[in-house]
Amino acid sequence: MNAAIRAVTRSALARGVAVTGVRRGYAGLISAEFVDMNSRFVSNSLQRGGTILMSSRCPEMYERSGRARAAANLKAAGIGGLVTIGGNGSVRGALALWKEEKVRVVHVPSTVDNDLPGTDVTIGFDSAVNTAIGAIDKLRDTAASHGRIFLVEVMGRENGHIAVDAALACGAEAVFIPEAKFELKALLKKVQAWWAAGKSSLIVVVAEGEEVGGVFEIAKHLKAIRGIDVRTCVLGHIQRGGAPTANDRILASTYGAAASDALLAGKAGVMVSLHAGRLRLVPLSVGLRKPRPSDKSRFRLVSRLA
Repeated sequence: MNAAIRAVTRSALARGVAVTGVRRGYAGLISAEFVDMNSRFVSNSLQRGGTILMSSRCPEMYERSGRARAAANLKAAGIGGLVTIGGNGSVRGALALWKEEKVRVVHVPSTVDNDLPGTDVTIGFDSAVNTAIGAIDKLRDTAASHGRIFLVEVMGRENGHIAVDAALACGAEAVFIPEAKFELKALLKKVQAWWAAGKSSLIVVVAEGEEVGGVFEIAKHLKAIRGIDVRTCVLGHIQRGGAPTANDRILASTYGAAASDALLAGKAGVMVSLHAGRLRLVPLSVGLRKPRPSDKSRFRLVSRLA
């Protein structure tokens, strides 16, 4: 997010346009928590995780009165356009501001889940996957040394984007995702065959929204197999923090500059997206369609390569 904030700011400043930051997202918009953004404000932010402007939940944005107050604050501050950065909830708020209050808004897609419709990739996904990969690689060492099965839970309540890519990159023997069903029966059968053939360690990646019930429920079934030592690890929110990868820094910088340019070109009610390697603008409403599922071909490939 910081790379996107930096790109929006410096792209506008380079064209002689003043930039105002909003602290704490929509909550700060409703309470008028504005800060002047200059080039120095965004210095040394590119490599930092999180967001220098901070973020927060904002129940008031679900109310028409809250959205009206946010629009009024923008008008009072002389702000002529808004760049929002985030996932589904941020898109919903941006679309409401555009439709109801005629706020000129351009959205930048950012969510570690990578499930936002209308774009092939979102800011944060690559960093989250690489964080998971680093942890799983370390767990692989322990699994191999002690002859264990490690069940590793990654983020993904409604989709398996992180789980599938992390599993494929780490050479995991299996992956559980919300989009696929009945993996448990197949896994138990494979584990028994692998153990009988002399395989002594396994890595299984599990998306947190997997319908079986997560790593602890799967572990119960695996522990019932005689002679198998099972361990669980929930990576949790460490996937959301830390320095972003080079790919994410470049993507966020590209998205941020494109959003700034779009606003200054008179565009509004749109989201910056990447499709087949090309930047484009799509209507904000596209971001509220059914969440994009993980790649089924990659999911199948994990099993084939195991």
